[in-house]
Formats: sequence, structure tokens, C-alpha cells
Amino acid sequence: MPYVCELGTGQRVYLDNQGSQTVVTIASGSPGQQQQASNGFQTGTWTSPPSLYRTGNGVVLKIETAQGEHFVQLQGSSMSVMGQTPSLGSAQQMSVQQVSSTPASSMPPMKPMEPMKPMEPMKPMEPMKPMQMGNMQMSMNPMEMRMGTMELKMGSSEPSSAPSSGNRKFCSNCGATVQPDDRFCGSCGHQLH
Repeated sequence: MPYVCELGTGQRVYLDNQGSQTVVTIASGSPGQQQQASNGFQTGTWTSPPSLYRTGNGVVLKIETAQGEHFVQLQGSSMSVMGQTPSLGSAQQMSVQQVSSTPASSMPPMKPMEPMKPMEPMKPMEPMKPMQMGNMQMSMNPMEMRMGTMELKMGSSEPSSAPSSGNRKFCSNCGATVQPDDRFCGSCGHQLH
């Protein structure tokens, strides 16, 4: 049979001997909020009811089994096995009562999760249609960009369909078309030579 002990400030500790394991569950609750932490420790079968002691460092749980005494330190919601026997001379023994079940054992078991359905294969993307804004035109495959009479092609070995820019020059400041013998840009006035 499991046991319970009131720790105060809305906290309770539930103790249960399940085979050779001692299961410790710390449950805390306030209106609208419930929390619990559970841990199992290899102790063996109990030979007497568990006892709890309030010390300056929290609460010490003492378990007596055929293999000897075991001690578990409880601090807040954390719990750990103590490596050596603590001094319990000045500790206050706490009241432990038998209960019919622990909060963990009264919870219904979770249903197994349903497996995920396989994903449908991705459909290939449609080629992007050329975009046009004002006198600017852009397409992605092959990557081309036209603005007025200027054209830029990337990844293509095709000749440009725009008029040849072999004898054309452009202003390095604003990009406007200039004549080879112009000294200043007719658009922005930038000196060309």
C-alpha cells in the first residue's frame, strides 16, 4: 500500500514500494495548477513503513529493507539518493499515512499515438513567367533582364536579341546611352572622358 506525507505549502509526497523499487512522487498544487515529479529508486522490498524527517536541508526519506537502510533527500521538487547515513538526531519526524493510491497510479494510461500518414510527393514547380514593370522585363530561365535598350543575360550562350552594344557607350554614372564621341552625359551631365 502506498503512503502519503503532507510537506506543507501545498506539497505532498507519495511513497510506494513496487517490487524492489521505491517510487517517490512529489505533488504540489494550488487552485488551477497541479504539478508532480516522480522518481524510482532501487531499494528492495520494505520491511517497515517509510519515515520522513524535516531537516535544515529539506526532507529526508528513510526506507528500511532486508538489504539495509536507504535515504533519499527531497528539496523542492528534486530528489536524490544520499550516499551516507544523515544525522537525524535533531530532525523532526513527520506524520505518514497509508492511502489507497498515488496520483501517478490513478491517472489513466495514455493512448498510443497514431502513425503519421505518408506525405504526398511534391509536384514540380511551374516555370516562372516573365515579369514586366514599365520598360523593365525579367525572366528566370534563362535569367534575362531588359531595361529599355539594355539587356543582361546570365547562363545562356545565345546571342542577345537586343541591338548590338558594340559601338554604343553608357554613362558610368546614370547608365544612359551616350555616343562614343560625347564628352558629357546628355542625361546627368557626368564627364565621360
